[in-house]
Amino acid sequence: MSCIRFNTPAQRQAMRDHSPAMLTAEEAAALHPAPEFTESKLRRLRLLAADPNPKIREAVASSYNTPVDLFEALAKDPDEGVRGCVAKNEATPCDILRALAGDRSETVRGWVAVNYYVPADVMETLAKDRSRTVRSLVKWKAQLAEEEGTAGRAPEPALHP
Repeated sequence: MSCIRFNTPAQRQAMRDHSPAMLTAEEAAALHPAPEFTESKLRRLRLLAADPNPKIREAVASSYNTPVDLFEALAKDPDEGVRGCVAKNEATPCDILRALAGDRSETVRGWVAVNYYVPADVMETLAKDRSRTVRSLVKWKAQLAEEEGTAGRAPEPALHP
């Protein structure tokens, strides 16, 4: 006897008809809201930001709830991974991203380049970066933005003489 099971077309249609609807990200977030950010959580972030383990500091640098003063301190962390997490965090303030655009690490500068919230002047600076990788990331991000911008527009009408 085979363990392979074959469904009939009627069975496959019945499974499709009874499949659950997929939720959008907004609907899922509304059903499962993030817990309230409390003073004790802020104290915990401050404590963890000083942990000797860089992976723990990376977790703080990746948090959307990290306060500006911790972002500033973690942006100067000796560990490249911690600075990279600050650079890729969408909650990082623009002035800190501006400073990280001059980081000694190509990886950190690359994360700044792909951060969605990087100001245009920083992207212009990174477009002239000494690293070919960083310049390539800037170019790639610009191409994505261009594709996204043209995807929602109707095609231009052709002009006939």
